[in-house]
Amino acid sequence: MSLSLAIVFPVVLILLLTVVQTGMWWYYRQLALTAAREGVDAGRTQGNRTDEQKDRAARTQAEDFLNRQGDTDHRVVTDGSTPVLIKVTVEVKAPVIVPFITPPTVTQFAQAPRERFVAPVVRP
Repeated sequence: MSLSLAIVFPVVLILLLTVVQTGMWWYYRQLALTAAREGVDAGRTQGNRTDEQKDRAARTQAEDFLNRQGDTDHRVVTDGSTPVLIKVTVEVKAPVIVPFITPPTVTQFAQAPRERFVAPVVRP
């Protein structure tokens, strides 16, 4: 009994840790995607500000969201944004509980059209 337990227990333990690690990876993937969406929402509806100010607001909102969640190892960029489209990319490192593996970097992005306010045309 104890010999078979000594053989089976490490395999079961590794499988359990792998399931937990996969769950943590999925959580951090959702965290990065939500931060990117928060940044896009903040950057696309800033009224008559310049695109640089909107990009800065998007990065700030995404970073604030990640900091509120307790994640300190992240990177937020707005590369790929154009005058008509805002794109926020978030990179997060998921923690590792399975020994001897490198921490996975999760990258998620969100994009949406920028809102432009145009004065109505007055016709005589």
